[in-house]
Amino acid sequence: MKRHAFSIALTFCLWAGHPAFANDPCADHIPQAKPQNASRDIVGQELDQIIDQGHMLFAVYEEFPPYSWEDAGTPRGVDIDIARLIAADIGVEARFNFVDAGETLEADLRNNIWQGPIISGRVANVMMRVPYDSAFACRVEQVVFTGQYAMESIAIAYRKDAYPDEKPVPAYFRYDTVAVENDSISDFYLSSFAGGQMKSNVVHFTTMADAMQALANSDTMAAMGPLAQLEYGATDKIGIHQPPLPGFAVGTWTLGVAVNFRYRPLSYTVDDAIFAGLQDGRIAAIYESYGLRFQPPVR
Repeated sequence: MKRHAFSIALTFCLWAGHPAFANDPCADHIPQAKPQNASRDIVGQELDQIIDQGHMLFAVYEEFPPYSWEDAGTPRGVDIDIARLIAADIGVEARFNFVDAGETLEADLRNNIWQGPIISGRVANVMMRVPYDSAFACRVEQVVFTGQYAMESIAIAYRKDAYPDEKPVPAYFRYDTVAVENDSISDFYLSSFAGGQMKSNVVHFTTMADAMQALANSDTMAAMGPLAQLEYGATDKIGIHQPPLPGFAVGTWTLGVAVNFRYRPLSYTVDDAIFAGLQDGRIAAIYESYGLRFQPPVR
């Protein structure tokens, strides 16, 4: 099962959090070759084309509620609605390319933003739900990481009847079962925590939605994953909290968008649209419409 790109990127962040990167995340960076003899009319051409054609294409992850999925052929989700907000501010229609997560975030960006898939398909104008990490940004110069629109963080959901007095913390899972999405950052964390003492109680599911359904069915006592996914799958019998996570280098990360580095005016325009949506509360309202807590980015 392939991991969703933000989980992969967060894994990278854990590695990049090594003291060697503490002061300068680009300390060991080797610049990539730049395109030569690029004429000025290339810069901004994509934005002009978008306005002329009246629509723009967004890459979003498929079957990824509450962020992006298709409901009887209709795109739905937080990222879908934020993409529509961006397109509306530019004055065009939002169209969507639902993509599977690759083995790495860099592969997703290569396939969907700056080069295109190996077999068939086209690049998108904008890719949604891209986690921002300064060290990673140094290494992928073909992409502009911009438009930070929210924070995401890890949380624990639990059955209220299983924990009537105390809310569970990671140490509890030495004895209690906990559901996770397979190969997610929560899976990596719990499987290695305390020397692997709780590994036998970590129950794996293909998606976080499946993990939350198992919790709702009382098949596990708890679940661990991104806050929004836990909230979207919660019932009135499920509680959610965010306890301290010992040894977890990155429990919160920033979400933004990616744009091909050749089209800076497009990236500036997208960033302006997202900033306006944050300022006037439209992005917060999108999260709230799905029953989710909005965690604003630190811009």
